[in-house]
Amino acid sequence: MLYLIRPDPVRVDLPTLRFLEEDRGSDATNPLLERLRRNLLLLLQILVVVLLAVALATPYVTVPREQAADETVVVLDASASMTTVDGGESRFDRARRAARDAVTGTTSVVVAAEQSRVPVRSGSRTAARRALDRVGPTETAGDLRSALAQANALAGDGARVVVLSDFADDSAWRESVTAARAAGLAVDLRQFGGGTNRAGIVDRSFSGTSVTVTVRSYAAEPVRRTVSLGNEQRRVELAPGDTVSVTLSVPAGGGRARLSPGDDFVADDAVPVVAPADPAVDVLLLTNDRNRFLATALEVVDVIDLTVVQPPQTVRPQYDVVIYSNVRQDRLLRSNVGAGRDVVSDGGGVAIQAQPTMPDYGDLLLIEPGGASSNPSVAGVSDDPLVRGVGFPPPSEYVAGDLRSGRALVTLSDGTPLLAADERGGGRLLYYGYVEDASPFKFDVQYPVFWKRAVFYLAGREPLPELNQQTGARLTFADETTVRTPDGERRTTRLVLDRAGVYETPRGRVGAGLYSAAESNVTAPDLDRGDGGAVAGGTDEQPVPQPLDDPVALAALLFVAGELLYLRRRGDL
Repeated sequence: MLYLIRPDPVRVDLPTLRFLEEDRGSDATNPLLERLRRNLLLLLQILVVVLLAVALATPYVTVPREQAADETVVVLDASASMTTVDGGESRFDRARRAARDAVTGTTSVVVAAEQSRVPVRSGSRTAARRALDRVGPTETAGDLRSALAQANALAGDGARVVVLSDFADDSAWRESVTAARAAGLAVDLRQFGGGTNRAGIVDRSFSGTSVTVTVRSYAAEPVRRTVSLGNEQRRVELAPGDTVSVTLSVPAGGGRARLSPGDDFVADDAVPVVAPADPAVDVLLLTNDRNRFLATALEVVDVIDLTVVQPPQTVRPQYDVVIYSNVRQDRLLRSNVGAGRDVVSDGGGVAIQAQPTMPDYGDLLLIEPGGASSNPSVAGVSDDPLVRGVGFPPPSEYVAGDLRSGRALVTLSDGTPLLAADERGGGRLLYYGYVEDASPFKFDVQYPVFWKRAVFYLAGREPLPELNQQTGARLTFADETTVRTPDGERRTTRLVLDRAGVYETPRGRVGAGLYSAAESNVTAPDLDRGDGGAVAGGTDEQPVPQPLDDPVALAALLFVAGELLYLRRRGDL
């Protein structure tokens, strides 16, 4: 069409041929350039047609699968073993730096710890790097398999998954890698090792006021260590792969169980041991008919200091817990009841046991007694920690009545609470509905277990295992609460104990330590040497087609634009 609209040539008479001869003389030396100049427009059009034909043919080249991915999912391991130090730098710091370099235009970030989380989902390069800068290592056990499964769910078709870890985990993550590659994802495994870990604290257990610390060796040769807590210490020698347990007394107020000398993985070299400043619980049992079953159940707990008093003897409110059991109405003094109220107001607790004729305990009694009854059945047991896992047989006799305040823990068939509890001010109240002479529960092996729980509940004391958690545990609060953590203050309703150390809450102090034999074994097979089993490290280099139709079509458009510019310059447009 451009050739049809071109104007017809016009003959012009020139006075001289000098200029034409000079022009022809210059062109004669480059006939090829002259032909190209005259046919440039035709060449441009031919190139446009050829490029469009090539684009319609969907050309491609084969490239590694990694280069063909437009989307990246970064999986960054933030478990405790990544804090291992080598050459003055932790594995985590090296992995995070590599993760920043791996981000692309569309990037999701998955942080692997005990529970994986996704700080960025299909974000920009800048958003992904900012999120990585805010991520820090935890001191919890890791779950790389769950993180990889979450990454597979986030990745789109043809996406690339970059996993940055020491892979010092169990082999369950391999299944997720295999599944991702089978789904067409490019999975890049980048391993970060280094450091030396020869021994660590992998477990602990409590018995009374003692703690048993378990130490395991991961060294290739025998090692010697000193385990200390407070003023006590024990020296141990461990052969390769050995596990040794050491029992130490828990000092008042607690301390730190330490393993010395330490190594490059410090998370298992020292663990906090939290304990009350006064480990003893002072219990007063007021009774006119000594209950030997109850007294024995309390005396066998070494942290309970039991005092038995028979009314009408007066007492001072210097106890943590007061228990009223089989008290004669005519011998109960007002001061005896007043002592219970004072204990509750001071943050302690009072327990009252049922009896056929209930004395006047006033507002300390949680039920309104309505008289003796017999042969009920147990209708329900709540999920309260005080009664969880304990079987309560029905009593042959009981005191029927309605609940005045608090909550029923165990309910009989007529609605009478067999066990009830209430929090009043800073103290606690407990109603124990078994009449002693008709109680089958006192013969149960769980009877002393229940009373140990009850005394600790009434005194506001948590047992040592409850005060000392494993990292990764969670604390929940009814309202937003300020908690002082090892990393500073935090205000929350749900707190994850992700760092080893002491957490100070309004309910008291809680210790968290890493107790994981798998996480303490910070060595892992070298994936780059093929020691990783069926899943090898590095990038999946299987070639995949890389389409070229878009670049070819773009080139055709550029040639069309060049043709139009040429026509405009020549004056045809």
